[in-house]
Amino acid sequence: MHRKFFSFFYFAITVVILIAVLKILNWLPMAIQKDAIRRYSSVEEVRLRLNIKNIYVPSYFPQNFTWPPSEILAQNKPFTAVVMEFKHRERGDIALIISQVAAGANFVPDKKIKILQVKEKVTYPLKGRNAVLEVGLCKNDEPCSRISWDEGKYRVTVVMKSPPFDLIKVADSMLR
Repeated sequence: MHRKFFSFFYFAITVVILIAVLKILNWLPMAIQKDAIRRYSSVEEVRLRLNIKNIYVPSYFPQNFTWPPSEILAQNKPFTAVVMEFKHRERGDIALIISQVAAGANFVPDKKIKILQVKEKVTYPLKGRNAVLEVGLCKNDEPCSRISWDEGKYRVTVVMKSPPFDLIKVADSMLR
């Protein structure tokens, strides 16, 4: 009886040690490269951990999208970038992506919503900024829109699977 107990006890200790070692190995790269791109659970966590003061979040949000973001990715190295993805409430697919990337960085975060055919591209006045508005079609001839502008040291881009009306409202609500 004692032998079975000790065997089980040693097995349990071994499993606990193995789990602890795996957790440390998983944590180690994040501790070494804390500024590298990774997932975050909230915008506040990004602000605190990466010390990014201005993260552009909309105050207007269409009802057919889920809040909070389904995914938040951010980094400080090699350049600052914050990407928020939002799902369509009914379809469950990524239907809105908001990104802010250090100006001049070659980074395209909207691969999940790719405008395959641009029907119109215009300069659009957005609260005193010159934005570029693109309207076109994504996969399955679904209407898509993208608007981009420079905001301080960032390039802000909003991409949405929809005509531009809600997109412009979202972008406009991000600016004070």
